[in-house]
Amino acid sequence: MAKYERRFQGDFDNALRVLHDGILSGSMSATYEDGSDYAGGNVRCAVRVYERFSLVGGNRVSLNLTLLGHGTDLFLSAITSGGSQAVFFKINTWGEEAFLDCVRGLAEQL
Repeated sequence: MAKYERRFQGDFDNALRVLHDGILSGSMSATYEDGSDYAGGNVRCAVRVYERFSLVGGNRVSLNLTLLGHGTDLFLSAITSGGSQAVFFKINTWGEEAFLDCVRGLAEQL
């Protein structure tokens, strides 16, 4: 499992759109699996789950993306999972790191 978190300022809808579109266009095999949205008062939360095939690892990797917004104060949490080929311990996590690198690059442009 790999994790990336970042606090930043911006427009919630724009940030979510940039992340979503960038993840899907960042890999030919990336798919949007499902999501959930919540809004209450001045707080918004979007949860998105993506999956893609890791050619290097030879397996599928998932990405859970959570974007929390309070006005223009935004917090992003991205966590990858899967990709390991071992039974009792994790080996071969290249696919998780590569998926997270895609998100990191998109987030740092916001």
